[in-house]
Amino acid sequence: MKRSHRIIVVSHCLLNANAKVRPLALYPGVLLDALGSYIEQGVGIVQLPCPESSYLGVNRWGMSREQYDHPRFRRHCRHILTPVMDQLAAYRDSGCDIIGVVGADGSPNCGIHRVPLGLAGGVIGAMGPVENQIGGLRSAEGTGVFMEVARQMLAERNIGTTFMAVDENHPGKLITQSKGD
Repeated sequence: MKRSHRIIVVSHCLLNANAKVRPLALYPGVLLDALGSYIEQGVGIVQLPCPESSYLGVNRWGMSREQYDHPRFRRHCRHILTPVMDQLAAYRDSGCDIIGVVGADGSPNCGIHRVPLGLAGGVIGAMGPVENQIGGLRSAEGTGVFMEVARQMLAERNIGTTFMAVDENHPGKLITQSKGD
């Protein structure tokens, strides 16, 4: 069978909405609107681990970027990304093109262009409608903690690729950021 030699790296929740904070999933499982064309083209997919569920579990509440941005969590991100980076380097060395990393805008960790900021911790997903719980947060330009660590680790291994994000309000469109060299 002919291989495409093309790989896209995808945030965990875009392939498994069950990893999201409970009330924040806007699709049942895989976000096909954004990823379907890659699948149809035969592009291989590497799923990133979910840093939030591996750090705090699936029954966690939503948090902001500032709440995740501390040395212990960054070490956790490096730890769970190390095997993925080893795999990506092996693919690259065997002639594969890592065509992109797809994040989820609005995530404190996997956002590429936009992240939630604020210190209203412990409320998102705890009770009641989400729209009543996010008053202490604001959406701001920025990259999530996990994606910052991923970008650094890719650069350490000389793997240049494009970073893209899904805007879940317009899930069929990927927004490109930049080539990380």
